Parts: sequence; C-alpha cells; structure tokens
Amino acid sequence: MQRYDPASLRGLLERVAAGELDPSAALDALRALPFAALTDARVDHHRTLRTGLPEVIFGQGKTRAQIEDIARELHARTHFALATRVAPEDGALLVDALPGATYDATARVLRWGGLERTGATIAVVCAGTADLPVAEEAAATAEAFGHDVVREFDVGVAGLHRVVAVTGALDACDAVIVVAGMEGALPSVVAGLIKPPIIAVPTSVGYGASFGGLAALLAMLNSCAPGVATVNVDNGFGAACVAHRMIAASRTRRAP
Repeated sequence: MQRYDPASLRGLLERVAAGELDPSAALDALRALPFAALTDARVDHHRTLRTGLPEVIFGQGKTRAQIEDIARELHARTHFALATRVAPEDGALLVDALPGATYDATARVLRWGGLERTGATIAVVCAGTADLPVAEEAAATAEAFGHDVVREFDVGVAGLHRVVAVTGALDACDAVIVVAGMEGALPSVVAGLIKPPIIAVPTSVGYGASFGGLAALLAMLNSCAPGVATVNVDNGFGAACVAHRMIAASRTRRAP
C-alpha cells in the first residue's frame, strides 16, 4: 500500500515548533496532503481539513471487497467510515467483516463509527412513504456527521394539515431537508411556513409524467418560496452535506 511520506509531515511540524513557519502557512500546506493509494482507490484523508466533510464511499458500482478496503483505510485513520448506496446483500456481509459497523437497509447506508456530536438539529421531512429510502439516506448521513435528526414522514401536500401540524418542530431546527416525488410541491409549502433554510430533494417516485423525478426537480428549482436550495434527484446524501456545510459555516462565523 502506497502512503504519503510521513517525513515530510514531520518536517513541516518541526518547522512550526522551531518558529520557522507560521501555523497558518503550515495549515495551507497540509491541505494538499495526504492520500493513501489502495489497489482500486486513492483515499483522501485530508478532505475534512479542506472542505469540512470527510470522504464518504459511494457504494454503487463498487464490489464488496472494494468497499471493505476503503472503509478499513478510513476507519484506521479516523475511527469513522460511511458508505452510501450499499446493496443489502453486501451490507449484511460487510457488517460481519467490520466489527462495530451497522447497516441501514432502508437508507442503504453502512456506518462504522461516528463523528463528534455538533449539538445541531436537522429535520428530514418526506412527502410519502415511497420517499423513505431517500429520506433515510439523508437522515443517516446527517446522524453520522454528528447532528441530531428530527424525522417527519408522510406529510405530503395531498393532506396539507399533516405538514402544518409539525411546523413547530421544524421551526426549532437548524436546517430542514424536504424530500418529495410526484409534482415536488412540498418544499415550497414548507419554505412558506418556517424560518430555517430548506434543502429540497426530488425523488424518482411518481407516475409516467414525473419522468423519473424530472418533474419534481424542475418544480423545486422553480419554487416561488425564497430560500430553497435543490439537490439532484434521489440525492439524500447530498442534501445532508449541504445542511452540514450551512450549519458549520454559520457556527464558524459566530465563533469569537
């Protein structure tokens, strides 16, 4: 296994200790290092330093062995590894292979360890039960990133009183992820009722004219309620990442 040269990192730290290099300049240098070269992947160990988000494994299209190798490499460095879009048959076997790992079959998310709790709360709202896999992907990702999660499911606009009944709980959250298929109206409705930022997630759920989520995507992009950010179709993971970055940026600006 090829790894970055630890001597270069030690030299950098020694220059900081000797007063030869400003810590800010050293931090800038560290942003480019390191990665670990596996057989089929280059694992980015400093992604959190650069972006505030760790590298997460996209399981779809990867073999079980590839997912396991990458997860072991990530967990060895940070005691945390997360993989999305992991097939159920692979998830069950990976849990057996990785002591302490858990697998959520609805979300198709494999989690091994967790990040420090942030104290922030993200709500995940979905229009219908058919949207649950995408909603749970968002919820599982947010929880793995250290956030508390409020789930409000099956509150679509066909029964508007259902979402109105939970607006108090949503208003108390730091960010709200709204998942919907069909015509994709729910994020606009929610955004017109509460103050937190809204991340809209269109799903591929719907009848023929939904065009695999395209109708919901276009509706969310054209929302008449201001303050709605929209991610791609079925991208619950991406929505959780947007919420995480919003919260992290807000707290960084407020820090003394």
